[in-house]
Amino acid sequence: MGKAKWILGGLGFVLGGPIGAIIGVVLGSLFEGSGTIFGRLGAPDDADTESSTDSDSDSSKRATPGDIRISLLILIACVMKADGRVLKSEVNYIKPFLLKTYGEEGAKECLQLLKKMLQQDIDVVAVSRQIAQHVNYSTRLEIIHMLLDLANSDGEFASEEEKVIDQIAAAMSIKPADFNSLAAMYRKTKDPNWAYTALEITPSASDEEVKKAYRRMAMKYHPDKVANAGEEIKQQATEKFRTINEAYEHIKLLRGMN
Repeated sequence: MGKAKWILGGLGFVLGGPIGAIIGVVLGSLFEGSGTIFGRLGAPDDADTESSTDSDSDSSKRATPGDIRISLLILIACVMKADGRVLKSEVNYIKPFLLKTYGEEGAKECLQLLKKMLQQDIDVVAVSRQIAQHVNYSTRLEIIHMLLDLANSDGEFASEEEKVIDQIAAAMSIKPADFNSLAAMYRKTKDPNWAYTALEITPSASDEEVKKAYRRMAMKYHPDKVANAGEEIKQQATEKFRTINEAYEHIKLLRGMN
């Protein structure tokens, strides 16, 4: 499994359910005898596909950084296929995103897997629900954050891409206010109230409510919340944390707050 040792190392829950089926097909096309690969990794037992609680403490024990990488890669394929076709230029376009997210070695392996995933018929809702069963809420937020980052990498959201990300967020039980808060950072030039949306408040909020909202959001998106989810997820949380600070400073400037 030398080709994909980095990306496939330490897998857990993704070896079962709809994600496991996708991995099996992809491995079968990349390697001779995919069953041998699964034998080395260790096939999951029935418990791996059972639902877990939605609490951060319980679900975080069930997901490894490798699980999250594979899950995110499948969702990236779903977003790329949103308009019903995948062009070679689109695959090439994703390379900078993969480099930024996974580094040079990881990007090469991700691209190999991604090209195969793009050929699969993926049930995005089933995949997203499986992720929601095993990944804590804070990490799910950052997965949505990364998909929004990808969709906006050309400077605007395509309606088809936004629709797919909406489906993913709903299947992952992401709260609408949290989704809008994540999306607000990409709408700075179009929405004069983006900073309020980012803090999950309205322009009618009092100064004290603004301060409380900032403290609440800073705690929600603190990178320590996703410390065990992998470096790429932690980096996304750090970016969101900076955006929360930027939104707060923007509102303070508008209002002349101290």
